[in-house]
Amino acid sequence: MSFRLPAAVPSWFEKWPSFLDDNVTPSCALGKENEGSVCKWVWDSTESRWLANASEWLLAKPLTIVVIVVVAMLIRWVIYRTIRAITSVGNGDAEAATPDGKPKKKPRILRPFREKAESALLASGLMSERRAQRASTLGSVLRSVTSVIILVVAGSTILGLFDINLAPLVASAGIAGVALGFGAQSLVRDYLSGIFMILEDQYGVGDIVDLGEASGTVEGVGLRITTVRDVRGVVWYIRNGEILRVGNKSQGWAQVVIDVPMPFGTDLERAHEVLTEAASRLTEEEEFKDDLLAPPEVLGVDQMTATGLMLRVTVRTTTAAQWRVARELRARISTDLAAAEITSGIAPIPAPPA
Repeated sequence: MSFRLPAAVPSWFEKWPSFLDDNVTPSCALGKENEGSVCKWVWDSTESRWLANASEWLLAKPLTIVVIVVVAMLIRWVIYRTIRAITSVGNGDAEAATPDGKPKKKPRILRPFREKAESALLASGLMSERRAQRASTLGSVLRSVTSVIILVVAGSTILGLFDINLAPLVASAGIAGVALGFGAQSLVRDYLSGIFMILEDQYGVGDIVDLGEASGTVEGVGLRITTVRDVRGVVWYIRNGEILRVGNKSQGWAQVVIDVPMPFGTDLERAHEVLTEAASRLTEEEEFKDDLLAPPEVLGVDQMTATGLMLRVTVRTTTAAQWRVARELRARISTDLAAAEITSGIAPIPAPPA
């Protein structure tokens, strides 16, 4: 069954706008590819070109755009929810409980990546904070990438509905991207460096690092900025792109190296015995034996200068205890050398005669 518009329809209504012109053949009703379209159905029902074109532009295309936007938002919501699930500390793999009785969990997104932090951090809140910040940063990157991809795909699909040639837009976007890359290359470098630092777990919250100009404890790691507090309490904000090298003193194990100066004429065998005894007693005490990973070694004379000798003592410890062990070992070596009446120190060089 078909129906026609009454003859009383004003002529100006069918002449404006141009795509409603009754003299224009509705291309949306031609060809097998348009079978089942709204335009085809209206054309078959009314045999009015302007009404068929109008239904395509005022009904079919807007509805298609709405569907595209809704689907894009739904996909974005699902992906965001998945990202939040895999980056949340509360949804990770359960691990050993801390002294407060609460289990610490590892976010699922960090499961494929190797962690370089020492296991001692599991007993404190630093490991949980380190993982949470690392997972949050990775989640932020994933959400940004997801939003850009969905926006580009949805926008391209919508523009394609209007038969807009995307080649000039893509070329213009490429030129703009190159210009932006040259203008903001330092910013891009900061973000890229931050992403790789986080993925490789070069350092994290609680690590003691040496970044060249600044060294101290890491308090925050972001995509663009790393925050470090030094021993004097000064907070340093370092751009990730400016970090050329990282010395991490909190990964794996640490080597305490103590150089003991001795003047010429010292009984080296006796000094060696005193140093060995002082270091060995440290391994037998409950307070330090769990921190020492290997027996202390007295390497002997490491340097010989014009003013004296230098005996070196080394001991491998956990990273968290390296400074405490070094301070205690220095104090004990000094006390034992004094008790053995062995002079420690470098004799000053006498001034030349006037």
